[in-house]
Amino acid sequence: MNQTQDKLLEVKGLKKHFPYKQGMFSKKMGHVRAVDGVDFTVYRGETLGIVGESGCGKSTTGQMILQLLEPTEGEIWFEGKHLTGLDKGEEKAIRRNMQMIFQDPYSSLNPRMRVEDIVAEPLRVHGLGRGREIREKVVELLRLVGLDAHHLSRHPHEFSGGQRQRIGIARALALHPSLIVCDEAVSALDVSIQSQILNLLKKLQKELQLTYIFISHGLPAVKHISDRIAVMYLGKIVELAERDELFERPMHPYTEALLSAVPIPDPTQRKERIVLQGDLPNPANPPSGCHFHTRCPYVQDMCRQSAPSLQQQADGHFVSCHFPLQELRNLI
Repeated sequence: MNQTQDKLLEVKGLKKHFPYKQGMFSKKMGHVRAVDGVDFTVYRGETLGIVGESGCGKSTTGQMILQLLEPTEGEIWFEGKHLTGLDKGEEKAIRRNMQMIFQDPYSSLNPRMRVEDIVAEPLRVHGLGRGREIREKVVELLRLVGLDAHHLSRHPHEFSGGQRQRIGIARALALHPSLIVCDEAVSALDVSIQSQILNLLKKLQKELQLTYIFISHGLPAVKHISDRIAVMYLGKIVELAERDELFERPMHPYTEALLSAVPIPDPTQRKERIVLQGDLPNPANPPSGCHFHTRCPYVQDMCRQSAPSLQQQADGHFVSCHFPLQELRNLI
């Protein structure tokens, strides 16, 4: 990724802590640190993949970027504007340029609405046309995603999962956004359909100059579509690098373990699977020091005592680890 490109989105120190309560009187006991200090930049025209285990905070991060959740702390800058503290008019204008494709194509579409009304709803809300003009725009949007005008009068239950997700994509494109957050956009689909949707997203990105944040727990899908990849663990980014660099030379032990679980297409080849010991720690009471030290095969005393920061180790390759280099870890 050419770092001289325009910065579309900047996230600085982003946190989201959810209070939790217990007992008969619902006494507040503490906070779940869903996102605990995240920094990254998204450049115009690229796809940034965000990957990690369930509960790592990746979907919460996406929801805060779209202002669906209010951050506990931190800054979000989009097209040079600070998103915190916008009035209703400014927020509505910004939202035209930021859209989401949801995980479940079955529940993200209103079953009582026809396809024409589902895709036209954003246009009507923002006052972008009426009557025949809106209908023509909807037909064009359906054509872009591989559907036809004869689908207009149908309801979501008359479509397959892949077709429903295409409808969701058409709805996200209706306002010509600059940024689309794809939150597990293919994980609910069959593998063969996943590849079709991923290829469609890449085609649309090229034709419409779109920028994506692609959130997923599936590394093959993230590798297929992303330019850069951020790896999250327990609310923090532990590694961020160009796609090929990350897959060929991971520098964080968590990334290394994730990559070891990716199947190899050639059955004659074997690779050693790294099985992490223990469960994901409780985000309401994360470990001291490095959050990963309770499961890390290379853990040292320093890891238990102090938390590493995200530091650049090579050109465009950032890692949050006291012992980031594979060569150094092999000597431990």
